Amino acid sequence: MKQLLDKLYATGTLSQAEYKILIDNRNPVLSEYLFELARAVRIKNYGYEVYIRGLIEFTNYCKNDCYYCGIRKSNCKAERYRLTKEQILDCCAAGYELGFRTFVLQGGEDGYYSDEKMLDIIHSIKNNHPDCAVTLSVGEKSYETYKSFFDAGADRYLLRHETANAEHYGRLHPGTLSLENRKRCLFDLKAIGYQVGCGFMVGSPFQTTDCLVEDLLFIKELNPHMVGIGPFIPHHGTPFAGREAGTLELTLFLLGLIRLMLPTVLLPATTALGTIHPEGRELGILAGANVVMPNLSPLSARHKYMLYDNKICTGDEAAECRYCMEKRMNRIGYQVSVSRGDHKSIL
Repeated sequence: MKQLLDKLYATGTLSQAEYKILIDNRNPVLSEYLFELARAVRIKNYGYEVYIRGLIEFTNYCKNDCYYCGIRKSNCKAERYRLTKEQILDCCAAGYELGFRTFVLQGGEDGYYSDEKMLDIIHSIKNNHPDCAVTLSVGEKSYETYKSFFDAGADRYLLRHETANAEHYGRLHPGTLSLENRKRCLFDLKAIGYQVGCGFMVGSPFQTTDCLVEDLLFIKELNPHMVGIGPFIPHHGTPFAGREAGTLELTLFLLGLIRLMLPTVLLPATTALGTIHPEGRELGILAGANVVMPNLSPLSARHKYMLYDNKICTGDEAAECRYCMEKRMNRIGYQVSVSRGDHKSIL
């Protein structure tokens, strides 16, 4: 097994069969060897810096009905909210004072925020903070809309593909959504010039090792700047309420593999990791990740943006999140970086 990891470390690629062998035969000794290699690659490319992103969850309205998501359209018990442009700008201003140089605007697919409204928000953030990056995570759009956001100043776009297996995709989403269109969006975003992020849930219902291998092969094909993976955590207001959550162990193993596959990728240790284990984000960094995303959303909104149950940090002020994260990273020998934290390919 170690020979396969050595091959991945040296070449950045394995065959479908080789990935399957690694995942199916992983064990604690193999995992630790993987993490040693992943840390070496990560330190070679990014040193001991951890990039921070200020997350602004600006709407929990969504037109979609994804079976795993707590803000799905059919969850009539969700307490819905939208932030005004002024509230979003206030979040950015507070974040800037705390050292954030990337703002991530994340929300459901909410038609209230027309292209015109989004363009105004993007322009305003860039005018107020020209040295900062704007990341969007607002779902599937047309090529023309993505291009207009990019031309307005958006730098990055996060769009998890969720699974690269079409049959699996159909078991996680209603028939109105398709893997084909999701992939189209990701390739459009790359063609336009965004720093692009894809990703998937680990341990989602009906996921097999073959599904995970397809995810890895698709990520290699797309060659994104960012990859966001985290454990599936069920939400009580969804059809998957009674399903088992994904595991910390498998999520960390896949983080390590992705670091070896894409040595310069921006790889978050997600909030979901911190939700399933008290030191999940630290363990993610030690498995090869190099990004964390503290929350800048207003306290009044935090508990309403519940994609899954028991989400952490919903009661902390932005400053608390920021400095708590700094202490956590320092404890494991890493430093929070006050910078935009661009991908290495960006000059």
